[in-house]
Amino acid sequence: MSTLVLIRHGQSQWNLENRFTGWSDVPLTEQGRKDAATVGAALRDLTFDSAWTSRLQRAQETLSTILKTLKQDIPTEFDSALNERHYGDLQGLNKAETAEKYGQEQVKLWRRSYGTRPPNGESMEDCERRTTPFFLQYILPQVVSGKNVIVAAHGNSLRPMIKFLEKLTSERAGSMEIGLCTPYVYHFKGELMVKNEVREVPGIITLGASTTQAKVEGGRV
Repeated sequence: MSTLVLIRHGQSQWNLENRFTGWSDVPLTEQGRKDAATVGAALRDLTFDSAWTSRLQRAQETLSTILKTLKQDIPTEFDSALNERHYGDLQGLNKAETAEKYGQEQVKLWRRSYGTRPPNGESMEDCERRTTPFFLQYILPQVVSGKNVIVAAHGNSLRPMIKFLEKLTSERAGSMEIGLCTPYVYHFKGELMVKNEVREVPGIITLGASTTQAKVEGGRV
């Protein structure tokens, strides 16, 4: 029996400010760091053999905080294949203000349509083309071989992995909300996935735009 845990980074400064982040290397907020430690405590039932993360500091710090909380010093691999989707000209822009300028339907297409690219950026499908082959070549074989693996990355680089594991359509994968610092846990017997769960962690901020639900609803598109 082996376990794969996929986890999106904790709240970053631009999550808090409701900005498109993409490849911009934005740090975690204090809340994001606190949440990563809380998630680490919620994963104490697992001992990991290897860890994987992106080249961006918000994912790296989330992972290192989780492992520090668990007191597990394990091999960690860093690769840009696990980076967030590149948002091109939208990076750094406030999502609500962008919706006012271009219209909510256009921004929704940029964010949630699997094949639509933002100006000079990547679509979800583009992100899948680099993430899924990496996942299948390097990460999944470790799980199949019996190792427990944790991956800390980003909503749009985790999305293709979840799509593959749960056999989702592109439409379903594009529309799903992947919560900040929320563990997606998959249990395997050899090549067979026998169980999966989204582990609830009380007290963490799972939505990006603010630390309160009211502000999130008011600022998101």
